[in-house]
Amino acid sequence: METTSMQAFGAGIFALALLHTFTAKYFEILAHRHPRHAGLLHLMGEVEVVFGFWALVLVVAMAFVSSGKQALTYVESRQYTEPLFVFVVMVVAASRPVLEAVGRLLAALARLAPVRTPLALAWLGLAVVPIMGSLITEPAAMTLAALMLAPQIFRKGMPEWLKYAALGVLFVNVSIGGTLTAYAAPPVLMVATTWQWDSAFMATTFGWRACLAVLINSTVVTFLLRSHLRDADAGSARGHAKPVPWVVSAIHLAFLAGVVAFAHHPVVFIGLFLFFLGYTQAYEHYQNPLILKQGLLVGFFLAGLVVLGGMQQWWLQPIVSTLEPTALFFGALALTAITDNAALTYLGSLIAGMSDHAKYMLVAGSVAGGGLTVIANAPNPAGVALLRRGFDDDSIGTVGLILGALPPTMMAALFFLL
Repeated sequence: METTSMQAFGAGIFALALLHTFTAKYFEILAHRHPRHAGLLHLMGEVEVVFGFWALVLVVAMAFVSSGKQALTYVESRQYTEPLFVFVVMVVAASRPVLEAVGRLLAALARLAPVRTPLALAWLGLAVVPIMGSLITEPAAMTLAALMLAPQIFRKGMPEWLKYAALGVLFVNVSIGGTLTAYAAPPVLMVATTWQWDSAFMATTFGWRACLAVLINSTVVTFLLRSHLRDADAGSARGHAKPVPWVVSAIHLAFLAGVVAFAHHPVVFIGLFLFFLGYTQAYEHYQNPLILKQGLLVGFFLAGLVVLGGMQQWWLQPIVSTLEPTALFFGALALTAITDNAALTYLGSLIAGMSDHAKYMLVAGSVAGGGLTVIANAPNPAGVALLRRGFDDDSIGTVGLILGALPPTMMAALFFLL
């Protein structure tokens, strides 16, 4: 494929966005050192802002180099269903009635476990909730797990290396935990229809391997956390709030189920979301403030990734199409760290004549590497937005995340290669 100047420019902007992602934590450090410019530096240190900012740079440059009409045509040609869905499902899943319903269920399971309740709750949040992502989708699982684990693990006072170890396990487990069905994990969703992979195929081919890796990853990191875990403080924060009636929780769960069921139909799930907002206003005494800001930032991040990612097909697809199956697995695992894994599998779905073994290796490598960076898997920005306040400088370092995610990534890769 002949490379145009605009494609080369798009690749350059994408590289700058990646570099910005790796240095986002440094902007937060600068904000503390230079309070006069703290507002701007904090903005540049927001990982969720990075790709949206550089996508804007790309579109403005495209308008100057080509024409405003061509820039507008390109932006409107991109598919924004996933950013919209992640925004909506984050806000609904993080509502107090949903969190309390899931929290009660996990607390009941934790009391049955033959270990201390905080230990059991941490393990359930790192293992069971990510596997639940196969039913409620990965972004919803990430939101629930992050909010439930934050008071226990991702808090000030916990050793920083343990927080990164737990974060790596959470991101990897969410990425592979959604592979028991054909609709919950974005990289699987991109190929399921084209390659005729149904949920039965996913469960028998990917699912059992993913479950074993999730269980081992969660058990190891929970063992490392055991002496630092304490009872969560969430209850005290709600001390004077009215208890949520089961009917209200059931209605919220019904909204969540409706959003998940129509995940590929934005007209429907946005309509449901507007009804949901009206319902929360009508019964606001059973609500906590909705995470609209965090959800919008994550949606902005993913939309920016969609815009920038659309210009990378010219160099990504030749790499994917020329690798042998085993090399394809490791190539996909590595490439996932610098590009969204759903974009990677989508490019694979465009290649004619791929063998079944190559298809498996592409998807397996993409989901196994989904925890390595913030941009590797669509739900990761949601986890970062909800958990970064518990880390030093209120930000999550890219190097720390990679180091924390490497051991669980290697475990996932081992099971997928068996």
